[in-house]
Amino acid sequence: MNTIKVREALKQFILEDIGDRDETSESIFSKSAGSVTAEIVAKDAGVFSGEQVLHTYFTLFDHEINITSSKTEGQFIEKGDVLATLEGNVYTLLQGERVLLNVLQRLCGIASTVHLAKERLNDPSIRLCDTRKTAPGLRMFDKAACRAGGGYNHRNGLHDAVMLKENHIAACGSISKAVRRVKAIAGPMMKIEVETTNAEEVKEAVAAAADVIMFDNASPDEIRTYQKLVPPSIRTEASGGIDLSTIHLYAGTGVDFLSLGFITHSVKALDLSMLLKRG
Repeated sequence: MNTIKVREALKQFILEDIGDRDETSESIFSKSAGSVTAEIVAKDAGVFSGEQVLHTYFTLFDHEINITSSKTEGQFIEKGDVLATLEGNVYTLLQGERVLLNVLQRLCGIASTVHLAKERLNDPSIRLCDTRKTAPGLRMFDKAACRAGGGYNHRNGLHDAVMLKENHIAACGSISKAVRRVKAIAGPMMKIEVETTNAEEVKEAVAAAADVIMFDNASPDEIRTYQKLVPPSIRTEASGGIDLSTIHLYAGTGVDFLSLGFITHSVKALDLSMLLKRG
């Protein structure tokens, strides 16, 4: 992730939580209060993500906070594992605790979900991808977490690829017309993906020379049928209606990618705590 963007995003998260002051910590401690040691501990098993966040976050408060990581990006963690040890001013650590944990828990949750999805799919020929169904303001973090879990990033936004969805096609009148309009404007490096919902649309997307064809809300059997209509030069993706309980059904369908909205829009955070060491 871009270091400057990470720092600016974290600043906004901190401002939202602290506002003008930390009423609790300021009532108990002075800003020159003594140094303490704290540990970030996993309360669930999963996959770690957020190493860059961990090492950036407290520099926004105090460069004297010392952080020692016990896990690296994408490493598996067990319940009870210490993910990091922090040493520094008690006032600063307590003031910054909640936001740091909120971000890390979400990222670890996403990475863990992607890892579990890969295990349940059990088909290394198919890449699992995220989508744009991310929390506003968290997209770069969510997508980094997807990579940490062994997944791949779909387009980052509307700016870096063309995806002709149902409404674009309806507004243009047909897949052929929509692709033709894009090719008249877009440069040679811009990929064009077309969303399809039936065999006729797949054939039309093939004839229009799309770079990627998405089978939207297609069953595994339908995907196998559609896949036979697509030449090897065109990559394929399946999306819609896939979750952890059904993903195994898509093994062996022949698609290149499965895009999974649930890994970010419905993710369950991995439970973490920051605990001060006594004595």
